[in-house]
Amino acid sequence: MSSAEPTPNGPSLAEGPFLVVATSLFGDRLPLAEAYAELLATDGVTRGLIGPREVPRLWDRHLLNCAVLGELIDEGTAVIDVGSGAGLPGIPLAIARPDLQLMLVEPMLRRTTFLEEAVAALGLDNVTVFRGRAEDCDVAAPVVTARAVADLGKLSRWCLPLVARGGELLAMKGGSAQEEMTEHARAIRKARGGEPELVLCGVGMLEPPTTVVRVPRRG
Repeated sequence: MSSAEPTPNGPSLAEGPFLVVATSLFGDRLPLAEAYAELLATDGVTRGLIGPREVPRLWDRHLLNCAVLGELIDEGTAVIDVGSGAGLPGIPLAIARPDLQLMLVEPMLRRTTFLEEAVAALGLDNVTVFRGRAEDCDVAAPVVTARAVADLGKLSRWCLPLVARGGELLAMKGGSAQEEMTEHARAIRKARGGEPELVLCGVGMLEPPTTVVRVPRRG
């Protein structure tokens, strides 16, 4: 465990409406999730990684929304998070699932600096940070994740080369997911993607649940 603790002025869950769900997802590592929320609400805002209006919605819109992605990932899996930004979904996944090995891929220096500082402060020994584009990354993993990075066509082109044989891309999407699957079907196939599947994570826990498009890699 890390020595990092949430400060009294941070976005605490002590009496919040998401305490039960957060406890279910993070277990005894909930203090780490609270410390990460505090980092997002302070440094994340002042350094332009999170908008100030997002602070009241950090738990439901960001941390919990990302942590439920773990429902789709097998134990002990290596995961590459492309376009990690402020660490979403990679850091919530790493906190909720210490069995996973996460690589956070992000091209912007100010973001990778924040990520490296956050990983160190939280003591996340299952996370590494890679500064560069997906195209610059020369490793592969069974699972590649992406959140709010680009449309499915571009994501497939950037991310599927990083997916190991038999693995899949997990793209977190919003209400337009089904339309994107149809619109970018040809681009997905061209990038060696299989038939995409829309799945919901956190059903019965979050409202709305997290929408994810699973794209298996062919060949």
